[in-house]
Formats: sequence, C-alpha cells, structure tokens
Amino acid sequence: MNTPTPPRTVAAYLEQLRAALAGADPALIQDAAYDAEEHVRGELRENRGMSEAEVLAKIVGSYGAPEEVAEIYMDKERQVQQALRSPPPPPRRTALGRFFAVGADPHAYSALFYMLLSLATGIVYFVWTVTGLSLSLGLSVIVVGILFAVVFVGTVRVLSLVEGRLVEVMLGERMPRRPLYAELDVPLFKRIGRMFADPRTWSTLFYFVLMLPLGIVYFTTAVTGIVLSLSFILAPLAHLGWMMGLVRIDWATDINFNDSLLLPWQLTDPLFLLFGIGLLFGLLHLARGVARFQGALAKSLLVQ
Repeated sequence: MNTPTPPRTVAAYLEQLRAALAGADPALIQDAAYDAEEHVRGELRENRGMSEAEVLAKIVGSYGAPEEVAEIYMDKERQVQQALRSPPPPPRRTALGRFFAVGADPHAYSALFYMLLSLATGIVYFVWTVTGLSLSLGLSVIVVGILFAVVFVGTVRVLSLVEGRLVEVMLGERMPRRPLYAELDVPLFKRIGRMFADPRTWSTLFYFVLMLPLGIVYFTTAVTGIVLSLSFILAPLAHLGWMMGLVRIDWATDINFNDSLLLPWQLTDPLFLLFGIGLLFGLLHLARGVARFQGALAKSLLVQ
C-alpha cells in the first residue's frame, strides 16, 4: 500500500482529505473540508514566521493527517446517524400490516409538516430570489447595484443553510452544517468573483425558484388529503350524533337518510370510516415519498 505524500500546502491537504472521504456523503465532505480549512488557515495566521510546509507538518502531527481526519469524521458520522435513527419497527408479514406500519414512523409526520410548511418557505424563497435578481440586474450599471448583488448572493447562501437544516430535520436527508469556507487571505474582489463563478450559487437560485410550484403542490396535496380523510372519518360520528339528537344539522332535518341513500347507513358509515383511515395512511406514505424526492433534490442542488 502506497503511503500518501505528506501535504505541503493547504490545497494539497484538502485534496487528500477529500480523496480519503471519497464515497462518503457530499454534505459530510463539505463539513469536514470546512473544519479542516478553518483550522489549517487559523494555524497559518498564528504562525506567520513559519513556511506553509512547516505549518502543515505541525498540523499533521497535532490535528491529524488527512486520512486520520477522514476516519474520525466517518466514525463520528456513523455514531450520530445511529443515535438519530429511530428503532426499527417489528417486521410486518402482510401487505396490510406494512401499509399501516407507516403510522409508527415519525419521519412520515415530519415530512407531512414539511409539505404544509413548504408553501410559506416557497413564497419567501421565490419572492426574495426574483426581487434580488431583478434589482441586481436593474442596478448593475451603478456601484450600489454591484454591492446589492454581492449582499444578495450572500443571503442566498445563508438561506440555503436554513433550508438544509429544515430538510435534514424534517426529511431525514443529511445536509451540510457548515458553509463553504471563505478565504480571508484572498483579495476581496477575487472572493466575490469565486462566489459568482460557483455553480452552486446558481443551482441554489434555481432551487429557490422551483420551491414555489413545488410548495403549492405539496401544500395543496397535504391539505386536501387531511381534510378529505378527516371528513370521511368524522362523517359516521356526525351521523351517529345526529340520530341520537346530540348533533343538529339544519339541512338534514327534512331528509330521511334510509330513503335517500342508495345503501343503508349501517353499511355506508363503516365504509366511510375505513376509506377515511385508508386515505390518511395513504397520505403518510405519500409524505414519505415526497421526503425522498425532496431530499434528493435538495442534495443535488444545494450541496457542492
């Protein structure tokens, strides 16, 4: 087995670290690279009298070689994921049991809440993106417009981290917990140029614009499913209360349900109840599917 050449520059250290993390989650790689670069460049600033190669040799001895750091990060990631993972449900032998087992999955409910929340977040992302792009382009001929464009792109990166936290907490998809590292030693205009040349900046803007139509679809589906399922579940109870005189329905006082319905209420009420319960659990299955789709979409557009 070939021993890697000790890194003599920050770029070489980060390159070896990413190579050691090859195959790991992209969000984990971004977090590890951020922490490593922050530590390495902090050491360089504190030891200005030493060459970069000497500081890197010191860091390898204290902070760790790239391969060691990668192993530590992957080991911690496995521990965290194992701690956060819900206990596996007991195996279901029948299709009906597997269908109703979704009711014990907390991620299904959090995904359903994300669907309800996505309309509000989609509106915020869309309005800010369209407004920011419009003002940046419209004011680009003056200095104020350029400054606004820089601030706008910076806020977009902050919002992408916020969305990443929502996706990870509610949908269970691992997302970055650190931003991209900003090299303080690099000239300001060069850093701004890198920020605009970063493909992730534009993919994030595309994601924010896309979240409005997706949010409308998610919200409409969730609300419609919840209302319909609860209506079918509560309809037999309302009918029973009406027959017992506990519930008053003005429009139903002149209706004879036994004559007006094609099927007797003794059959329709249980059917309504079963259909409502099935619709509710089907909505939870749909929410889990949305979680997988939205998580993959966020990972592909928000992660470097």
